[in-house]
Order: sequence, then structure tokens, then C-alpha cells
Amino acid sequence: MSRSLVFAAGDPAAPLLALDSVGAPLDFSRLVPGDGPLEIEIGFGKGRFLVRRATESPERRFLGVEIAHEYFQLAVHRVRRRKLRNAAAVCGDALYLAATVLPRECAQVLHIYFPDPWPKLRHHKRRLFDPTTVDLVLGLLAPAGELFFATDFLEYGERVRELLESHPAVLVERRDEQWPDGARTNYEAKYIEEGRPILRLVVRRTGAPIAPHPAGLEAVVHAWSPSAAGDEE
Repeated sequence: MSRSLVFAAGDPAAPLLALDSVGAPLDFSRLVPGDGPLEIEIGFGKGRFLVRRATESPERRFLGVEIAHEYFQLAVHRVRRRKLRNAAAVCGDALYLAATVLPRECAQVLHIYFPDPWPKLRHHKRRLFDPTTVDLVLGLLAPAGELFFATDFLEYGERVRELLESHPAVLVERRDEQWPDGARTNYEAKYIEEGRPILRLVVRRTGAPIAPHPAGLEAVVHAWSPSAAGDEE
């Protein structure tokens, strides 16, 4: 299992934990006391939104996922300084965590703001939203759960919208105005001030089960077909 670090809410003086010492699937009761609805933010950056939400909603639980160790440490410091007992964080790759550690259907709300668009074609496979991996992301949502998404990379945003709209387990709404609570990240605040266009989506899970995206299945079948691999017989 990955040696990613985990910050558990509660004792602000407690050391960071190695992920393999916590176990899989991740037991949130060990990380965040209580049984309130869980919200997950993937790619929380410096923790602006995660800390704000946890402060404003003490009855809810929050988990942040961030791959950049420097930002992870900064957010942990902010959570501890405010003595928030309803927020925890994991430092690691989101797709790996979704595939191996995070429980299915664990989150009532999922936040994903300004993810790396990986604009070069050869890097598209690293995107968080891809036909072969979108079921891992959506699989974190509980039935009737919601996903909030925003990006300033409009070409990527349109591809995300099309991908989600073609998935039978969710309904997608494009939001043309700002979030009712204002900018949710430092990037968003900066881009609003600059007048840069931002694509925002609200995605709601339906009652259909989360299954691999049809386009993702086609890619997997093609990758493993004899014609793709070469007939060695």
C-alpha cells in the first residue's frame, strides 16, 4: 500500500499517520469523530475551501485529498491552528486512493475545483476525468450525492461536461453564475478578479449504479484485444 500520509482530526498534537497504518478501506470514524455527512475535496490546494467549510459546518465531516506534500502540510497546519475536529486530510494520488482506499459511496458531496487539465495529448490519461477512470470518481458519491466542479480550462471543462452527461448514473447542470457562497479557491478568486471565464458544473447522482463508462470499456477492450497487442501465434 502507498506510504501516503494521513492527518486525522482530533488531537492537534497527534503525529501524521502512514496510510498503511490506517488500513483499507479507510475507516473515517478513526479519522473524524461523529457520524455527520461526509464531504470530500479532491485537490484542496492550500486548504482555503476545506477549512472554511469545516468551520462553517461543524455538524458535517470533511476529508481533503491533495497530492502536493507542501500544500497538504499547509492545510494540516491551518486545520490544527483552528482546532477543527471535523476535518481530516490525505496526501496522495486521488485516483489511486479512489481505487484502493476510499470506500465506495462514502461521500454525500464531492468538490473538485481547477484540477490539472494535462493539456498535452500524451498526458490525457493522467486526467482525473477520463472515460477509463470516471467511474472511480463518481463511485465515491453516495446515492443522491452531488459533485461540484469548476475549471478555467474551458476545452477540458467541455470534455468533462460531455463525459459526465453521457454517463447514465448522473445528471449534469451547467452553472453560468458564481457559487452562492462566492469564490471557493484562491484560483477562482483570482480568475474572477481577472474576468477570466470559468466553467462550473453541478452533478447529481441518480439511482442508477455506478458502472464503467461505455467509452472506458471500449478503451480497455481495445487495449487488451489480440489485434491491439499483436497476434504472436
